[in-house]
Amino acid sequence: MTRCNLILATLAISLAIGCLGCGYASESEAIRWKAHDMSRPKPPVVTPLPEAQPSPPPEKAVVLFDGKDLSQWTSGDGREAKWKVQDGYMEIVSGAGTIRTKARFGDVLVHIEWRTPTPPTGKSQGRANSGVFLMGLYEAQVLDSYEADTYADGQAGAIYGQYPPRFNACRPPGEWQSFDISFRRPRFGADGKLQEPARMSVVHNGILIQDNEELLGPTSWLKYLPYKAHGDALPIELQDHGAPVRFRNIWALPLPELPAPDASYAGAYKLIEMSAKDLDRYTGLYDRPNSAAPITITREGNRLFADFYWRPGGLELLPLSSTEFVLKDTDGRIVFDLNDHGIPTGLTFHLGGDEMPAEKRAK
Repeated sequence: MTRCNLILATLAISLAIGCLGCGYASESEAIRWKAHDMSRPKPPVVTPLPEAQPSPPPEKAVVLFDGKDLSQWTSGDGREAKWKVQDGYMEIVSGAGTIRTKARFGDVLVHIEWRTPTPPTGKSQGRANSGVFLMGLYEAQVLDSYEADTYADGQAGAIYGQYPPRFNACRPPGEWQSFDISFRRPRFGADGKLQEPARMSVVHNGILIQDNEELLGPTSWLKYLPYKAHGDALPIELQDHGAPVRFRNIWALPLPELPAPDASYAGAYKLIEMSAKDLDRYTGLYDRPNSAAPITITREGNRLFADFYWRPGGLELLPLSSTEFVLKDTDGRIVFDLNDHGIPTGLTFHLGGDEMPAEKRAK
């Protein structure tokens, strides 16, 4: 697995796990740190992966900066972006203002590489400050946090003012660093009320530092802001905070919605009824070729169960016919071989294109 694929897989797993339950605490239920609290524990320092040369973006990614020009960007007021471009990078020009993408994004994976000046100057938040704002509202902090101190929720890779990074994975000033940011936009109802908060994961220099965090609202300096309904797709912004931070190799990969079954899927199985006496015919041990672990079929009341050696505890079998059963809540099926008297002599387990035959053991 390539480094890029490993990062994408890590972010995908992180996002999928968090979306299994999207409940969130209300402001009255949450116990929060004070914004920018210097007593909040700082993340431990870890050694990042070695500095790497830019790699080609994945297929279907939207290339936002290829080192040549700012044609994919505008200034914050919609005019021409005024940052400097040379030698394959763009550089913040102090006072030129924030820039934003012409393209708009909702759920998205963003890759961006950045470099802080050397020798370093300033301290705390004055040390090469910038930020990547998803939808222009939700910031992943850019900062020189290498052997430098500031408040935990403002370090490099912080979801600014809300979540410190799990680790300080900064490289020294003058070295290129990378963010891979997986972002799931907030969901609002037709009435404008929040249904699901935004979520963000960040991999910094190959290290997972934000693990599908549930954002409290738009990020902000000195205060927590509540969610307000906004569009499903908005520009990505890069912040001008006065420091000559450089950026290169920026691309975005829109994240598709995971398909969900519709009402017709729920009725896909047309089951038949079978008595306990009928089900008893199928019970017993079924031996697999070249394996000492049989498939065990048991009955409890009017329910039939299959026990696999790698999945003990029994999976319920639902009858489609006298020969075919489906494993409940799965796409697995068991097809029984019946003799002339309707007694099973064997079975074949079907799942994902694979077939697993087994012969019924004589009692």
